[in-house]
This record gives sequence, C-alpha cells and structure tokens, in this order.
Amino acid sequence: MSARTLVLVRHGRTEWNATGRLQGHADVALDDVGRWQARRGAQTLFRRHKAALVVASDLTRAAQTAQAYADAAGVPVVLDARLRERGFGQWEGMTGEELVGGWPEQYAAWRRGEEPSGIGAETKAAVAARMVDAIGAYADELEPDQTLAVVSHGAAISLAIAALLGQDASYWRGIAGLNNVHWSQLSRASAGAVPDWRLVTHNAGPDYPLDEWNSGPADLGDDADWISAPGSA
Repeated sequence: MSARTLVLVRHGRTEWNATGRLQGHADVALDDVGRWQARRGAQTLFRRHKAALVVASDLTRAAQTAQAYADAAGVPVVLDARLRERGFGQWEGMTGEELVGGWPEQYAAWRRGEEPSGIGAETKAAVAARMVDAIGAYADELEPDQTLAVVSHGAAISLAIAALLGQDASYWRGIAGLNNVHWSQLSRASAGAVPDWRLVTHNAGPDYPLDEWNSGPADLGDDADWISAPGSA
C-alpha cells in the first residue's frame, strides 16, 4: 500500500532569496515575508490538500514552512536531511555577480545545465536519488487514499520531479522552478505503468499577483510573526 497523491512544496522567502544569494545547505530562516507566505500558503494548500503526513527538509526555512501547514492540518512534521536543497559548496552565500567574478567558467557551465566543477557541489543525480528515496519511503507508510506533503527546496524539488517522471536528472532541465510557497501535485499511475508518477499540477499557489506575493503586502500583520521550527523551543 502506498500514497497515490504527492504534494511537493517549496519553502517561503528568506533574506538570501530576496538578495539573490545561493543557499544550498546553508541554514537560513524565513524572513518576515517568508513567514507571511508560509501562513497564507498553508491556508490555501490545506483547502486543496489535507495531508496525512507532512515531511520536510531539516533546514530551518523548510521546517518553518512545513510547520505552518502542519498546524492547519493538525499533524506533526517529520524532518529528514535527505530532503535538503542541493549543496553548492563554496558558492553558498554568494550572489550571481560574485560567482561570475570568481568562477566565470564554472558559472557559465552551471547556467547551461552542466555540473560546476571544483566547488564541492552535489551532483544533480545524487540530489534526485536521495529525494526519491525519501519520498518513496514515506509514501509507502500511507494508504492509497492518503496524501503525502513534502516541504523542500527549489532545485531539489525540480530534480525530484524529473526523476519521478522518468527523466535523467543529471541533465534534464525541462521543469521550471517553483515560486516560494508554491507546490506541485503528482499522482501515482496505474500499476505497471511507466513512469510510476504523473505530474498533475505545477507551481500552484495562493491567488496573489506574483509581484505582490514575492514582496509581500505593505502590512504583513500577524502572519509575519515567528514560526518555530519543529522540535524547537
């Protein structure tokens, strides 16, 4: 028995998102707008998908986003390091301008969809493999009529979707990344079908103009209050 509905959710905005810094494994918390996004996104997501199990990357930005949805769904959050963002080694914390200045050839290769060499980055295939391994394990804990929600990160989710759809994640770039606190829904195919999953919805989210969603309203209200990550005080 295994869940037939999978929802992959990207975390809310961080200060590094807002300033264009590559995050990778760096543990950056949500900013005020990110907490507003997490709470507003949780409300919309819960109306559409009532997950029986919520699992998340153990990085704070994902764990906080997951907690906002889990509070609405009335379920706990399970944290798993396999759901982390792709690690970018020496590049983490840097802007695009800094990468162009320090690693022009590797940056150009990365932008072409190739693997940047010599910076300590995880390969795309490795990220896809750990994501799919975690998703499969948690899906198998559920009944077919139940939904699994996974809160993770932009690159990690795109690579996971590619792998779940039978694409070669080491080079395939045909899936656009998710906006903050937007999600994709996949449904399991019939027994014996290839691939095992079908993409039903991609980059869905609350009904806000994208520029307002990315920057947040002038008055964030209580939605910007701190969200404790699972297991924290």
